[in-house]
Amino acid sequence: MTLRRAALALALLAAAAPLLAMASEGWLGLAPCALCLWQRWPYWLAVALALAAAALRSRALLALAGVAVLASAAIAGLHVGVEQHWWPSPLPSCAAPVSTGGGTVDDLMRSLAAKPAKPCDAPAFLIPGLPVSMAAMNLVYALALGGWALWAARRGGRA
Repeated sequence: MTLRRAALALALLAAAAPLLAMASEGWLGLAPCALCLWQRWPYWLAVALALAAAALRSRALLALAGVAVLASAAIAGLHVGVEQHWWPSPLPSCAAPVSTGGGTVDDLMRSLAAKPAKPCDAPAFLIPGLPVSMAAMNLVYALALGGWALWAARRGGRA
């Protein structure tokens, strides 16, 4: 496989992950949490870097695209830990709102978000009956895709 084809394949496969996540929201009604949304950004960066790598035939840009995918894996690993209650989420938007005890019930109700966000420690399962959350699936996918991209960049597109 040439460097250009490897970069185009990476761009396609990197775009597939956030697009599948967005499709699961629309078709399956799965609500994303803040960490879910964070996992998508590195994929879009990887798409841009991979397309640039294809255009410029750059091994370095292909490697950077692979690193971007691995950044999504790192966020997914953090998310899996939050889901398993190994540690709390570092994002304030993942925590349930708490009352400071001051004010009235009306004040508390006005301070809440209009639409409650999904808590980050509540796993979303894409496949019913399979106890693997979407964050865990993304972790495996991103590790494999990022590793493959680094391997392809190292080989310089030769297969």
